[in-house]
Amino acid sequence: MTEQGVRWTADQVLALAPDDASRRAGSKLGTPGPWSGAGFDGRAVWGLCRGSGSTPYRTVVDTTCPAYSCSCPSRKFPCKHGLGLLLLWAGDPDGAAIPAAGEAPDWAETWLAGRRARAEAARTAPDAGPADPEAARRRAERRAARITAGAQELEQRLADLLRGGLASAEQAGYGLWEETAARMVDAQAPGLAGRVRELGAIPGSGPGWPVRLLEECALTHLLDRAWLSADRLPGPLAATVRSRVGLSAPPEGPPVRDHWLVLAQYDTADSRLTTRRIWLHGRGSGRTALLLSFGAAGRAPQLALPVGAVLDAELRPHTSGGGLRAELVEQFAPPAPAGPPPEGTPVGAALDTYGRALREDPWLDAWPVTLTDVVPARAEYGWQLADSAPYGAAPGAAPEREAIPLTRSAQQQPGLWRLVALSGGAPLRVFGEIGHQGFTPLAAWSPDAPGETVPLV
Repeated sequence: MTEQGVRWTADQVLALAPDDASRRAGSKLGTPGPWSGAGFDGRAVWGLCRGSGSTPYRTVVDTTCPAYSCSCPSRKFPCKHGLGLLLLWAGDPDGAAIPAAGEAPDWAETWLAGRRARAEAARTAPDAGPADPEAARRRAERRAARITAGAQELEQRLADLLRGGLASAEQAGYGLWEETAARMVDAQAPGLAGRVRELGAIPGSGPGWPVRLLEECALTHLLDRAWLSADRLPGPLAATVRSRVGLSAPPEGPPVRDHWLVLAQYDTADSRLTTRRIWLHGRGSGRTALLLSFGAAGRAPQLALPVGAVLDAELRPHTSGGGLRAELVEQFAPPAPAGPPPEGTPVGAALDTYGRALREDPWLDAWPVTLTDVVPARAEYGWQLADSAPYGAAPGAAPEREAIPLTRSAQQQPGLWRLVALSGGAPLRVFGEIGHQGFTPLAAWSPDAPGETVPLV
């Protein structure tokens, strides 16, 4: 059981919000006024929130995971009541609004006990045993044949585009791309479908779009050809190709237990699916891991972790995807409130790391890196992160400072101004994703408060 005084910060709570609207609504409920019957027992916090009806909403949060339950009709996780309760708890270290309690009320304890029972059943459940290998082989062959047909059709679509000229892409509009993407879904190749939708969004996206479209067409063509020749590729590259077209593989690596710092959490969504990405860094192993969770039909994914907290947990990595993606196997203690940032590298070393990763996976969109001693600075083309001191150079050559531009999307987000304000012209440590379009900052640490993770998304 966690200590009664260990509580999250308001920033960590707000980082759990599924969207800006929930963040604003939850902030309004983070005061004692609407709450009654609140309590905290070291593993959960609960309370009754007055709403528009005669019956208050019953809200409980398992702070060890975290997980949420509320009697309100919202489909968001956490809902505004869960966020408000956590904000009230985070700002109440003396226990005036949410006192320590020996046990939870019956309605909260029923939900908590059910969670514990399900977790124990999953942990002790016997293996189902191997599936019929012959049936599995036939299913895999049928799906591979459908993906091959989809890849061949996409090759024809790309050939028609180049034959007619890139200008035709802007005239045709998005409808033809969406139709092609739907056919890739029918072919059970969601990875190809996602790339087609990205292609359809490029025409008319701003100056230089034909260059970007040609680049992405080339990468899509490379993936098509790699799939059609997968049987002649080296094993690791063939596994990467299967993953990129959308063939998921279960986690197979050995489990890694560590104290994992939650670096960042953010969502991306389309009309069908919301994908949540949570980046972790192992204090002992030095590994960076990516947890993915999904919510269908506009629903927020249920897995949410407080940015800046530290988890004593065991992860099982996937063998594909550069070894970054992992699954959360077991969490052994509630999240600790803070932890030191990962060691960083200068810009030049980070670019070298990205280059090596790109050599293993040519379709890599981004790679996680932590930059150390960098300063946000304006340049002719927009904002960039520049070394505050020169990076090492070849013998006999004068070392030079290096810089990396921020992506177009990062330069349009409020997190940029938070980063600039946090720096104030002084060097920072910044975690983010580096890719061929630049760098996207996701979290930062000031030298004045190195244990405080500042989320930028």
